Amino acid sequence: MQTQAVIDHITHWLKNYAATARANGFVVGVSGGIDSAVVSTLAAKTGLPTLLLEMPIRQKADQIDRAQAHIDDLSSRFANVSGRRVDLTPAFDRFADTVDVDEAEYPAKQLALANARSRLRMLTLYYYGQINGLLVTGTGNKVEDFGVGFFTKYGDGGVDISPIADLLKTQVYELAKALNVIESIQQATPTDGLWDNDRSDEQQMGASYPELEWAMSVYGKQPPEAFEGREREVLEIYTRLHRAMQHKINPIPVCEIPPELLIKS
Repeated sequence: MQTQAVIDHITHWLKNYAATARANGFVVGVSGGIDSAVVSTLAAKTGLPTLLLEMPIRQKADQIDRAQAHIDDLSSRFANVSGRRVDLTPAFDRFADTVDVDEAEYPAKQLALANARSRLRMLTLYYYGQINGLLVTGTGNKVEDFGVGFFTKYGDGGVDISPIADLLKTQVYELAKALNVIESIQQATPTDGLWDNDRSDEQQMGASYPELEWAMSVYGKQPPEAFEGREREVLEIYTRLHRAMQHKINPIPVCEIPPELLIKS
């Protein structure tokens, strides 16, 4: 990959899109992870106002520290960058108490609450985006957005633009190094930060990003049965996740009414 050329391309794309949309700049939710760090740095390089929102919800201390360190670093490097901390824990706790149900009766409760965290952050990003005339800028990469659907529908999937959605996770790491993203973020274990037990992305999906990138490259060309051992296992994981995520990327189904039914009888 021509790293610097890709950086320049995305930076110009962001700037041109904002001008066409008549937006003032960008708002990015920063989590202390690699994707949001790269996206926010690319947005900062446009020279347009870039607001970084840290939105903790029962967040682990190391994630908060990395997010804040990134905001401080980027603010010191770019005059157009500002940061804001919006603690959403009280709002989330109130919501969780309000909709509380018996987990034995509703086994999907914890997953629903995890997705609710992401959707609450989306609401917050759009609030600050609207009052400042900023575009909500997505942080999903290609494997997550189009491979295994590792995002929340109408949560972190609810954005105006997606600048790194055509890049694999390993390519995002290449950009992070070239963009001088702080070392603690480059070395951090990827996690979505939506669970109280701080499970990693790999623990949730059952495979690492390099493994999933390999599976993405062979999916549709050869069936899992063509492989053995770990490769077969990974391709089976990818196949299952990819098929299950189609509702996230396909257009919302619309019931089309036959024209003759719309004519009064």
